[in-house]
Amino acid sequence: MHVVILSARTGWHTDQLCGALSARGHVGVVLPYESLAARLGGTAPDDALQAEGVSLFTADAVLARIIPSGSLEQIIYRVDALHWIEDRGIRVMNSPRAIERTVDKFYTSALLREAGLPVPETVVCERAADVVDAVRRMGDAIIKPIFGSMGHGLVRVTDPEVARRVAKPLEQMRSVFYVQRAIAHGGHDVRAFVAGGRVLGAIERHAPAGEWRTNVSLGGRATAVTLSGEWADLAVRAAAAVGADYAGVDLLPDGEGGVYVLEVNGIPGWEGLQGATGIDVAGAVVDHLVATLHAGSKVSTATTSEIQ
Repeated sequence: MHVVILSARTGWHTDQLCGALSARGHVGVVLPYESLAARLGGTAPDDALQAEGVSLFTADAVLARIIPSGSLEQIIYRVDALHWIEDRGIRVMNSPRAIERTVDKFYTSALLREAGLPVPETVVCERAADVVDAVRRMGDAIIKPIFGSMGHGLVRVTDPEVARRVAKPLEQMRSVFYVQRAIAHGGHDVRAFVAGGRVLGAIERHAPAGEWRTNVSLGGRATAVTLSGEWADLAVRAAAAVGADYAGVDLLPDGEGGVYVLEVNGIPGWEGLQGATGIDVAGAVVDHLVATLHAGSKVSTATTSEIQ
């Protein structure tokens, strides 16, 4: 099997995936999104999509990893390319639809709510006045960029006037505000890694001293944890709600025995989780990809036999 890994860069995660593919007798090649080139019509007999001279349409599957930052046009083109690959009948994991859903905090939260999952009180808006009203009502709130990860760009506010000073300049930049009630989580939360409809493993992340954010990228400490059946079910349902084959699901305790689903990451990292648990995450992701390809092949063969 020949698998293309599209990514912003090579590194630990792409090395892990290539190693897992090789160990199972498959070939993996890492290609940059920036090199995507589409050819439509002209003298060539077929349309084509290539990266670094490699045809995406001849791959057995595509693993879609980190999409690099860029202009709106660049981002849309890269995701459209994933859609085109998928429309050609080539397995893309995670699907572009799942990626579109999970990079957008608003869309993710809406889908989680529609699936009946608990999410913190949230207001999404464009006007600074609406941000101020939300902070006044919540009392303690976190203003987040609607797109973003690893805890970057988050501002925690309790004073409506401070919220106004934060939001006003961003309003002039035509930002969209994602305002969420701050939950007293005691400085820790849980990241569960879901693949193929089951929880592979989970870590509890502890915020460093003087910090309320628990992200490992910001110095948070990760320890392995075994989820209860209820929490594991929430994680699996959250991944399913956004249509992700594999995902990192953030679960936030409310300090009173309850739990919220905070975010679903459709292009998750797992270095911290693997280090804490020893789980071969890349191997599990590849195994799930291969299993779905085989299942799809069996369905296709059965359908052809029925027609004949």
